[in-house]
Amino acid sequence: MTVCAIETAAEDDGAVSRPGFTIAANGAYAARLAGDGEALFPERWTLDGPEPYAVPLPAAQPEDPHAQVLPMVDGRVLIARSTGGRYVFSLLYPTGPRTGELPLGAIESASLRLLPPSPDGACAYALAPGERSTGVWRVAGGGGGGPEHVAEVEGRCGGGAWLDRTGRMLALDRRQDEGRPVKAVAVDLERGGEVTPLLQITEGSEDRVLLADPDSGLLLIRSDAPSPGHHRLGWGVLGSMMPVRFPECLRLPDAAVTPFAVQPGQTLTPETCAVAVRIDAAAGSWVGLWRPAGRRLHQLPAPRGWLAGAGLWSREGVLRLPYATGAVPCGLARVDVARVEAARAGAERPEGPGRTGEPGGVRAGAAPEASVPRPAAPSTGPERAGGEPSGPVVTPGVCKPVPLQQAPLTGRTGPG
Repeated sequence: MTVCAIETAAEDDGAVSRPGFTIAANGAYAARLAGDGEALFPERWTLDGPEPYAVPLPAAQPEDPHAQVLPMVDGRVLIARSTGGRYVFSLLYPTGPRTGELPLGAIESASLRLLPPSPDGACAYALAPGERSTGVWRVAGGGGGGPEHVAEVEGRCGGGAWLDRTGRMLALDRRQDEGRPVKAVAVDLERGGEVTPLLQITEGSEDRVLLADPDSGLLLIRSDAPSPGHHRLGWGVLGSMMPVRFPECLRLPDAAVTPFAVQPGQTLTPETCAVAVRIDAAAGSWVGLWRPAGRRLHQLPAPRGWLAGAGLWSREGVLRLPYATGAVPCGLARVDVARVEAARAGAERPEGPGRTGEPGGVRAGAAPEASVPRPAAPSTGPERAGGEPSGPVVTPGVCKPVPLQQAPLTGRTGPG
């Protein structure tokens, strides 16, 4: 199984903020800040057993709401606390009735954000933006015993998606100067932060990478290239000359559509990857399922208490959605994408989705089907494309990320 970077709804400028529930690289653990009001504490979820369960990891005093937590593959939880113009890092772990804490050091910075869990599971990284550049720090798992500065990238960077399984290649969304558009770049952490362009659809477009799946090479991106001033969700393939497409089925009126997990194990077949998206509108948040080859978005009710924007896939195509309610403080609802697709193959809305045990339903804690607005009609015809080509890009020592651009999928003879 695999876990992808978890994203929430896009902000007005197309940037993506992250939720408070993060899943470890191996899918065995997750972590969040739990509690009510100011009585917050880290909580670790164990996900790889027969049933999920949660373990509180309280410190001597409540945590600040801005504290950040990240689960490690060994079950410990990294916490970053902001205090007095710096960020202090520790690893938390349960020790009977108490919480053990291993201090890791601190970074002097006015702002810092933990990156998604490294695919190798051994390290944790953070971004610390400065006035003219952004520092990339290894804050856990390094050999030096404390935070290590591994790269300095010109410009202000956000985002963060891992492009390989080793934790070497990192995609960042960079704005080099005020007033210039955001462009995704690939940063090689083993070559001192060497930067190469990754995504440039047009010269003036805002082009961000939201998710990357190293198995298939699938990239989920957000750009305003097809409609300036309005950010659209699109997809492309890393290491391929295949250009980016912007499916009409992912463009919903009065709703934001944001990917948060990609089905793993689909080697060299990005078109078959199932993608889970979060849909946010005035009526609330719910779940969408989509495949590039399918050209339609299946909308489903979220389980009650869903930790919106969080979820993980199995290789077999089962999506697990974490939820917490008063009756079930730690639960996983399961969605079988094959059943959903089969149930809706003959009818746009099969009777009773969302009921426990029925094909196409969200099992455990599901909301009523009436809570999901009627899905938009799927796009079945050719999709619009355009944009200017960009030149070749070379990333040393790894699968080369090539510039992506918007155009139809024509003349492709095989995956990649």
